[in-house]
Amino acid sequence: MSKLQKPAYGGQAVIEGVMFGGKRMMVTAIRRKDQSIDYFHSKRKSNSVLTALKKIPFLQGIAAIVEASANGTQHLNFSSERYDVNPEDDAQVAEEQQKEKKESKLSLIFGVATIGVISFLFGKVLFTLIPVFLAQLTRPVFTSSVAQVFIEGVFKLLLLLGYIYVISQTPLIKRVFQYHGAEHKVINAYENNAELTVEAVQAQSRLHYRCGSSFILFTVVVGMFVYLLVPTDPLWLRIVDRLALIPVVLGLSFEVLQLTNKVRHVPLLRFLGYPGLWLQLLTTKEPKDDQVEVAIASFKELLRVENELSSTTDEQVV
Repeated sequence: MSKLQKPAYGGQAVIEGVMFGGKRMMVTAIRRKDQSIDYFHSKRKSNSVLTALKKIPFLQGIAAIVEASANGTQHLNFSSERYDVNPEDDAQVAEEQQKEKKESKLSLIFGVATIGVISFLFGKVLFTLIPVFLAQLTRPVFTSSVAQVFIEGVFKLLLLLGYIYVISQTPLIKRVFQYHGAEHKVINAYENNAELTVEAVQAQSRLHYRCGSSFILFTVVVGMFVYLLVPTDPLWLRIVDRLALIPVVLGLSFEVLQLTNKVRHVPLLRFLGYPGLWLQLLTTKEPKDDQVEVAIASFKELLRVENELSSTTDEQVV
């Protein structure tokens, strides 16, 4: 099967593991405390509204983000609850958690998926508004709207880079970033028709055009162009505009991400995705062999369960 005919798989790093998502299923593999590999399976959940929106340009990105946030939260919880526990203690830990009722009332009311979406939106609002207030402080020096939008974009970029750098210094997040690199290497190996072995996967790049890190950077760049179309004064209107335009910026940024992925093999256009790849130099690290082994196991398990579900329709994943 050629590269263009291969299904497009996505994934994300979790604590001590990697999650991959296919057309019907999502699979996470993590390295347990006893060095064994454990799996978590879930069906890809959607609804008629999101399915319809994913077919509409400029709205499909928003639908994809909501769906990914909702589906991915369960897998993040699985990894955080299991990675540092010996498998033989799983039953005891589950019983203790039940007795202590560790799950918050908020999670019980809204559900894990909804909490994931709310967390993403809350973070996006903060990431959008903090640069607005910082840029407003420079208004006595930079008075024009164009200058304000530019300064706001600079603050947003510095906030993004600074946040990533700070969290990357913690041992836990550093390992997550290594698993992020392993995830990309596996996807690149699959798309390049390489063997899914540790040696072959390690030879691949840890960067990928379709990465969510690139999407985050594109929201900064696209946002600057969008904000040029609305006033920056008074401050209250600027805040309202930024909040109202979040869906617009997200939708346009997703289309830019898709475009850079489509033209990555065109010599004169592949440079469009370079800024996102440069950011991935911060959000990914070179993985160790045992981390790549976990990523390969996760992806192979996804292919297995997807093929099982497709067997009745004679659709085989290659």
